[in-house]
Amino acid sequence: MVDAAPSAWNPANVLTVLRIVLVPVFVVALLWDHGQGVALRLVALALFLVAAATDRFDGWLARRNNLVTDLGKLLDPIADKLLMGAALVCLSILDDLPWWVTIVILVRELGITVMRFFLLRYLVLPASKGGKLKTVLQTAAIGVFLLPLGHLPGWVRAVAWVLMVVAVLLTVVTGLDYVRTAVRVWREAAALRAKAGDLGPAAGAGDAPSGLTGGAAPGPADEAAPGDPARPAGV
Repeated sequence: MVDAAPSAWNPANVLTVLRIVLVPVFVVALLWDHGQGVALRLVALALFLVAAATDRFDGWLARRNNLVTDLGKLLDPIADKLLMGAALVCLSILDDLPWWVTIVILVRELGITVMRFFLLRYLVLPASKGGKLKTVLQTAAIGVFLLPLGHLPGWVRAVAWVLMVVAVLLTVVTGLDYVRTAVRVWREAAALRAKAGDLGPAAGAGDAPSGLTGGAAPGPADEAAPGDPARPAGV
């Protein structure tokens, strides 16, 4: 007996959609009154934390109850990028965060997302500890920057900057690691195509280089690909 496919609008996907819906509400709360209102800054922080929590919970819910769907695989990384991107851009608009920090993080995140989709034809890259830690530090750093820092002791701002600097460093390092893995996979794929062209149709699947048969890459990577049945751990 074949189990019925889960509905596209199952609880896990509803949480993902909720995260997307919360983004414009979060933006309005943060930018209202030029970000100077203490109450609205705390509301924005609460919305950000709730949305970030759903990112952890919807993936767990989908895996635990076999609710993984193609819609969820598509929406999950989109929701992540919208939330993190909106928070960074808004903080830069308010001059709470330099634009170079926002640009570095967004270029890396968007670039790796495009690269990950490209690599799906060759393999699924597993989430690494560095990639997961990067996501946690980005969330923590943004969360502290969302606080009304002008009304708090100076050491809170210092903590925010320490977290953000470490997050940016991990963002760059894991991004470069991802590019290194992508280049290796591309070269192996090119070598395989060249070999197949030399040998003709007789070249068997056993000639495939490591990592090009749809399995996980042997080296460290960043986030899981959207095609991973387990859903991305965070992007």
